[in-house]
Amino acid sequence: MLPVESLNGLVTFVTTARSATFTEAAETLGISRSAVGKAIARLEERLGVRLFHRTTRRISLTADGQAYFASCATALEEIASAEACLGSASHLPAGRLRIDMPSSFGRLMILPVLLRICAEHPELQLTMTFTDHFVDPVEEGIDLLIRFGGLDQAQHLVARRLGTQQLITCASPAYLDRHGTPATVDDLHAHRSIVGYRYGQPVAWRIGEDAGQARFIPSGTHQLNDGDAVIEAAIAGLGICQMPHFLVKGHLQTGALQQVLGHCMQHHVEIHALWPQTRHLRPKVRYVVDALATLADAGAFD
Repeated sequence: MLPVESLNGLVTFVTTARSATFTEAAETLGISRSAVGKAIARLEERLGVRLFHRTTRRISLTADGQAYFASCATALEEIASAEACLGSASHLPAGRLRIDMPSSFGRLMILPVLLRICAEHPELQLTMTFTDHFVDPVEEGIDLLIRFGGLDQAQHLVARRLGTQQLITCASPAYLDRHGTPATVDDLHAHRSIVGYRYGQPVAWRIGEDAGQARFIPSGTHQLNDGDAVIEAAIAGLGICQMPHFLVKGHLQTGALQQVLGHCMQHHVEIHALWPQTRHLRPKVRYVVDALATLADAGAFD
C-alpha cells in the first residue's frame, strides 16, 4: 500500500503534467513553486526515472512521464468516481466515461445522446473512440462498448440488448441497370460487391431469415473498412453492398440505393451495450446505459 505522502505526490504529478510550468501547477494546487519542484524530485528519485523535461520557460513529459501520467490520471479519476458514488448525488453521472462504439452507428445514433447527457451533466467527461472491430474493454481501459452482432467474443462481459437492425442488401439503380438485378442468392456470385474489411479479411454477408440465417462470402470486388465509404461506393455504382438499415434508409428513400433480394435476406443483427463485470455498476455507466435502453425501448435503434 502506498503511503499518504506518495498519494499526495501523485496528485502533484498529475496536476503538474497538465500544466505548462511548475508555477502554473503551484497556483492550481495552492502551494509554492518550490514545493511542487521538490515533490516532483522526490517522486523521480523514488521511481528512478526522469518524468519531465525542464527548460527555463516550459516543462514537458518524458516518455516515462507520459506512460506514468496515463496510469496515474486514470487511477485518480477512479478514486474521484468512487468518492462520488458515496455522495448524495451518487445516481448522477460524473467523472470520465470511456466509451467505444461502431463508427457510423456511433456518430449517427449514440453521439447525439451522449452530447445531450453531457450538456445536462457538465461534470461528466467523455473519452470517445469509434472502431468497427471488437476491442476488449478490460485490456483497453474502456468503461462501455456498443457493438453489433453476437457475443462470442464478449462472454466475460455484462451485456444489455439495445435493439436490432435489419441488414439491407442494396445497390444503385445505375449498377442494376448495367448488371441486372439478382433474383436469387446464387446470382450474387456473378455480381460485383463492396464488402467490409476487418482483421485482414472481407466481412461475410448474412443470408436467409433470422431463424435460418447463414453466411455468404461475396466476391469482395472492393473491400473497405469504413461503413460510410462502403455506402458511397455503392451509390457510385461500384457494386452491391449489405449494410444495417439505419445507414441506408435515407438513400433508399431518395432512390440513390435500391434493395435487392429482400424476400430472402431478412437477417437482423443485435445491438448490445457491453461493460466489464463489476460488483457495483458505476453511476456514469448505469446512467448512459439506461438512457440508451430507454431510447431502444421506444424503437430508436430498430
